[in-house]
Amino acid sequence: MNTTTPLQVVTALRADPQLPHGTDERLTGYGVMGIPFASGHVLALRDMLANSVGPPYRAIWHRDPEGRWTIHTTTDPDCSCPRWFGAGAAVDRVDSIDVSWVDDSTLEVTLGDLLHWRVALVASPSTRIMTTMGGAMPAAAWTSNTVLASMGPMARAMLGVGRVRLRGRTPNGQWFKAAPLHVWRVGTSEATLAGEDLGDPAPLDSQARLGDFWLPQRGIFFAGDARFIPVTPSSEDEAPVDVEVAR
Repeated sequence: MNTTTPLQVVTALRADPQLPHGTDERLTGYGVMGIPFASGHVLALRDMLANSVGPPYRAIWHRDPEGRWTIHTTTDPDCSCPRWFGAGAAVDRVDSIDVSWVDDSTLEVTLGDLLHWRVALVASPSTRIMTTMGGAMPAAAWTSNTVLASMGPMARAMLGVGRVRLRGRTPNGQWFKAAPLHVWRVGTSEATLAGEDLGDPAPLDSQARLGDFWLPQRGIFFAGDARFIPVTPSSEDEAPVDVEVAR
């Protein structure tokens, strides 16, 4: 059974962030994969501790109840989340995003006076199984299209978070491959955005996504890696996707 706490995993990552091997565009870090709120807002956090195309950075993704996305990033958009997802979102370059840990399983995220967000994490039998599986898989499995395609439906069934894709197309056109090596559930979360209380976490009527990346219908915290591969004539053929863009 996995008994490592979220803070222990994050502390180890911060001490020695290692990118996965390869020539793709790669990231290593942790964050909140996504939390939908009863008000219709969605928040996500990325704290990328190693970045093959630029410096480490933090980013907050926000989707408002009308479906408009904004990505707040602490570094150049060309070498952070907007590089891959910016076609579906407005982009806001910010000076800093603060992340602090209250205890081993609770973090607070602050974006100036705009956002104050607390997230309390819990382990469950399903997250323990997923984390154990992730740790046991060889590195090559996390780049296998077949393995990643099968893991999405498995995660959906085990975690009850709605549709999950660990491989697909970003709004900017690259392929992504996600490797969440550690996962926890969000037990509780409170957030105030521009003075508005976002309410309790709750599934949306229609699950949110950016390209083929689906934001979970229940809050999930992760630590792991991501890869992005430009589309070339030699890329394997895959059905086109409908991109949910900011309106």
